[in-house]
Amino acid sequence: MHTKYVIIGSGPTGLGAAYRLNELGVTDFVVLEKENRIGGLSKSFVDEKGFTWDVGGHVQFSHYKYFDDLMLKALGEDGWLKHQRESWVWIENRFVPYPFQNNIKYLTTDTMWKCLEGIIHVYKNPTNNKPKNFREWILQTFGPGLAETFMFPYNFKVWAYPTEEMNAVWVGERVAVTDLGRVTKNILFDQDDFSWGPNSTFQFPKHGGTGGIWESVGNLVGRDKIKLNATVEKVVGPEKKIVLASGETITYDHLLSTVPLDIFTRKIEGLDAQIVETAQGLKHSSTNVVGIGLKGKPKKSLETMCWMYFPESNSPYYRVTVFSNYSPNNVPDSEQFWSLMTETSESSAKPVNRETLIADTIKALIEDQLIESADDVVSTFHKAFDYGYPTPSVERDGILKAVLPALEPFGIKSRGRFGAWKYEVSNQDHSLMQGVEWANRVVNDVPELTLFFPETANAMWGK
Repeated sequence: MHTKYVIIGSGPTGLGAAYRLNELGVTDFVVLEKENRIGGLSKSFVDEKGFTWDVGGHVQFSHYKYFDDLMLKALGEDGWLKHQRESWVWIENRFVPYPFQNNIKYLTTDTMWKCLEGIIHVYKNPTNNKPKNFREWILQTFGPGLAETFMFPYNFKVWAYPTEEMNAVWVGERVAVTDLGRVTKNILFDQDDFSWGPNSTFQFPKHGGTGGIWESVGNLVGRDKIKLNATVEKVVGPEKKIVLASGETITYDHLLSTVPLDIFTRKIEGLDAQIVETAQGLKHSSTNVVGIGLKGKPKKSLETMCWMYFPESNSPYYRVTVFSNYSPNNVPDSEQFWSLMTETSESSAKPVNRETLIADTIKALIEDQLIESADDVVSTFHKAFDYGYPTPSVERDGILKAVLPALEPFGIKSRGRFGAWKYEVSNQDHSLMQGVEWANRVVNDVPELTLFFPETANAMWGK
C-alpha cells in the first residue's frame, strides 16, 4: 500500500500534522499509533474509583494564535476553565511564592541572608564567560546561596541528572533571572511577587483531563485516518517503506516520526551505524505520576493553589498539583472528594523504588502538611512513563546536528517532544506546531520556525 504522507504517533505533534494536512486539502495520509488510544503523553486516565489523572501537571498556555484557535475549535468556549496561576515552593516548613528568588523574604533570616549575599556576590563579580553547563549558569545567575538552597536540589529532583551534565541553552523563558533591586525591595517593603512568566494564567478542560482535548482533535482529524494498535517494526530507508508488527507494509513519500529519536534510529534500515550509535547518547528521564484521591475538602491554604515545588529530600516528588482545583470533574464528586497529583523523576543517576513509591508519597504528603492522615486516601494511581523529559544534556545539540539531517535522504523528519528532543519547545503548543510546520514544509515548502528558532517561538508569548 502507498500513502503519500505517513505520521508515526498520535500525540500533539502527530495530530497537529494530520490536522494541518486536512486543512491544506491533503487526504492521502495516515497516522500510525502503537497504543489502543490516541494522545501520547497528553492522554488522561480514569482510575477505578472515578478519579481522572494526567501524565503530570499539564497546564495550557500558548505562544501561537493557530494553537489557540484550534483549542477553541476542539472544546468550544464552554469547554474550558480559566485559572490564575498560583504556584509555591514548600521549603523550611513553609510555602514561599514562586518565583522563589523574588520571594526569599519568606525564609528564615539566616537562609534569606545566605541567598541575598549570593545575589550581591553575582552583582559585584559580573562575568562575560559563557556558562559551560547548567550548573555554571545557575551560579552565574543566582549566586551560591540560592543555588544551594533551591536551584541545585530542586533541579536534580526534576531532571534526575546533575546540573553539570545539562546545557544552559534550554533555559530561555523557563527560569526567572534575579533582579537584586526587586528582591531587596520585596524584603524591605514585605511585598509578594508572583506574576512572572508565560503561564501566569492558563486554561484547563472542564471534562476529560488534558486527554479530552486530544480526543477531540482526533475527531477533527477524522478517526478513519488514525490506525490504532499499529506498531512500526522497521523502516527500510532506501525504499521508503514501513513494516508494521502485523506484517503490513506501507510505502511513503514523506514520513513524520514522533518516536523517541534514540529508539527510532534503531528501526531504520540503511541508516549509517555511526549515526544510530550517536543517537544513543541522548539522555532522558522517566516520570512517575502518583495520583492520590482524597475524601473531604483540601485545607484552606490549598483551596486556590495550582501546583507546588518540593526541593527538599524528604519527599520523592518534585511537584504536586492540586488536580481537583483544575476542574471539579477530575474527581467523582467535588462535594465529597479532592485530589493531589505528584510527579517523581527517575533515571540511572536517580533510581526510584517503584514498589514503595505510593506509600513513600503518602508519607511525604503528610510530612509536608498537604494531607492530614492516610485515612483520608480513598484512591491511589501510579503510572511510570519511561520517556518523560528529554534531557537538555551538554551533548544534545551536537547529537541532533548529526542525526536529524541523516534522516532526510529517506524522506524522514523526526519532530515532537522526543522526536526532536528539544525540551525548550516541547510543551503541547510547541509540539502541535512542530507537526503543523512539518505539514507546511512538505506540502508548500514553508520553512519551519519552532524547532530551529526556539527563542523566536518562545518570544511570542503574550503577543
